[in-house]
Amino acid sequence: MLYRSVKYKHNSLDAVLAALADPTRRAIAERLTQGPASVSELAEPFQVTLPAIVKQLAVLEHAGLVEHQKDGRVRYFTLIPEPLESVADWLERYGNFWRERFDGLHHYLRSEHETSP
Repeated sequence: MLYRSVKYKHNSLDAVLAALADPTRRAIAERLTQGPASVSELAEPFQVTLPAIVKQLAVLEHAGLVEHQKDGRVRYFTLIPEPLESVADWLERYGNFWRERFDGLHHYLRSEHETSP
C-alpha cells in the first residue's frame, strides 16, 4: 500500500523549504535520489536512533518530498521530486529579478564611467 501525505498548495513552498533547511533531511533526500530505501538503510550513515530518522522522514513526508510503501513491517521511502519544482520556480523568479537589477546597475555604471572626465 502506498502512503502519500496530503499537501496544501499555499503551504507547500514553505513546507519544502523548511524540510530542506535541515542537513540531515537534505542528506536523506540525496540518498533517496539513488532509489527507495528502508528506514534502517536511511539511518546507517547517521549517528542517531531509528526514531530520530523516522521523525526526519515525517517532516519530509509532510512536505510532500517523500512517500512510503509498507512491505510487512518494513517501510520503504521514495523521493518525490515534483515539490522541488515549486522551489525551482520561486528561485527562478528571484534569479530573474536580480539579474535584471544587476544588468541595470552594470549599464548605469558603464554610462557613468563613459561620461565622466
